[in-house]
Amino acid sequence: MSKASSVLRHPPASPASVPPVPAPNGPAGASLSFSEIAIAIDRERRRGRGAQSNASGRFEAEARVAFDDGWQSLDELPPFKTTVALDTSRKVITRNESPDIGFDRSINPYRGCEHGCIYCFARPTHAYLGMSPGLDFESKLLAKPDAPALLEKELAAAGYEPKTIAIGTNTDPYQPIEREHKIMRGILEVLERTGHPVGIVTKSALVTRDIDILSRMASRNLVKVALSVTSLDPKLARTMEPRASTPPKRLEALRQLSAAGIPTTVMVAPVIPALNDSEIERILDSAAHAGVREASYVLLRLPLEVRDLFREWLMANYPDRYRHVFTLIREMRGGRDYDSQWGTRMKGTGPMAWMIGRRFEMACEKLGLNKRRSKLTTDHFARPPRHGQQLSLF
Repeated sequence: MSKASSVLRHPPASPASVPPVPAPNGPAGASLSFSEIAIAIDRERRRGRGAQSNASGRFEAEARVAFDDGWQSLDELPPFKTTVALDTSRKVITRNESPDIGFDRSINPYRGCEHGCIYCFARPTHAYLGMSPGLDFESKLLAKPDAPALLEKELAAAGYEPKTIAIGTNTDPYQPIEREHKIMRGILEVLERTGHPVGIVTKSALVTRDIDILSRMASRNLVKVALSVTSLDPKLARTMEPRASTPPKRLEALRQLSAAGIPTTVMVAPVIPALNDSEIERILDSAAHAGVREASYVLLRLPLEVRDLFREWLMANYPDRYRHVFTLIREMRGGRDYDSQWGTRMKGTGPMAWMIGRRFEMACEKLGLNKRRSKLTTDHFARPPRHGQQLSLF
């Protein structure tokens, strides 16, 4: 067991040092007077979506709110349909210097995500585009069709040093529109051709479409694939992740990938207290039987607009659990709804967070998960020729 995990064998020494966490303001039941319910979009307009509302982004000078003017004008508003615009970014590799994540570069073929996961920490990024982190994030998407060509150009730069690229860290590369656009497959073709390592995170069974490329890369130790399984309860999964693959399909995808010799990881993410934390052991057991050998988990994160979006969703779908869920969240976040501090934002602090971590470790130990972690190599990297560069004849 790693040094980091061994720390979790003992709970915090001084429970008295943890201040009591007040219950969140709001009703214990499904009170229709709850302020956030009042701004919810009509159910028929948002069928198959995760968010309940579509508030203006935090950078907008004006806020727009739909209301009935007495002429039944709200009845004439169309449903939210998925639209895809072009992203004309000149670079495709994003850099970061965060000390608590295991990569320093990533690629996101799309902006926004049709999966519509209500808890998605990437929702606030849509505000930078002048759109809402709510329903706009799920329906107004941007695609980067030039991503493969831009990637090859960046890899060809003289000063580029290869290191594992993470894909799927901000939006899912295998969301439904990938079936048509096939941008992710084009990126994989470039990475395979150049011998560049990549780590993929998704919650879509569409990843099995690219098993041919992934298996060849895996034979050269160039790829790892992680699938997020949040719940095995079909009702909870459908409500929380309305357009993502069902849990059985994700487990089947893990089985197919493992059978093809591709290193796989199951991510129990996010863990939401009093909602899906009771399923940690079941998810790990199901994944282990599918051939998975590595696992990880992340505690629910509620940055910026995600907090209010999650509150709206929780109040609309599980009103009886609202107070309990947020009380436990605050116990793990130092009395706040979210703490963005490096080192603790992924796992939380306090007795409840310690218990979740210990349960996860005990289940992994019992199932033989994380005994060995596969490491990718950069030994096969071959810099592609730059545009206009003459190829060698010998």
